[in-house]
Amino acid sequence: MSQTITPAAIRKTLTVRTTPEKAFDVFTAGFDRWWPKTHHIGESPLKKAVIEPGVGGRWYGLGEDGSEGLWGDVLAWDPPARLVLAWRINGQWKYDPGLLTEVEVLFTAVGSSETRIDFEHRNLERFGDSDAAKQARAAMDDGWGTILESFKSVANG
Repeated sequence: MSQTITPAAIRKTLTVRTTPEKAFDVFTAGFDRWWPKTHHIGESPLKKAVIEPGVGGRWYGLGEDGSEGLWGDVLAWDPPARLVLAWRINGQWKYDPGLLTEVEVLFTAVGSSETRIDFEHRNLERFGDSDAAKQARAAMDDGWGTILESFKSVANG
């Protein structure tokens, strides 16, 4: 996996051994199969991770206690080529409806049986310049690497 981080964006590129259609489906409908249960907000342990299909759909975690921890919403839904999610979690790992950073995922066919995934989490400068914001961005870079490796493992079957 190649990667780049700037104060404004985290970018990662990986290849999975499947079609763009299946990769998009695993990323979205199969989200709970690969999202780590350790990565959530809220008090309750994560029971299920959800991306609701279509523009305006929610992106959230369902806690074991039944609570919902909203992470953001779907800004663009263009299967099997493109997905854009609003990430509304601030540098203190709390939902903030006034914050908007974006996660864009592009799915591009490479031959007949592979897909290149271009991932970008952008507008990270909106976290601000505090030490806590800088630490959050660094943690997110490592976190996205781990999370995308989990996606790759499931997508590769």
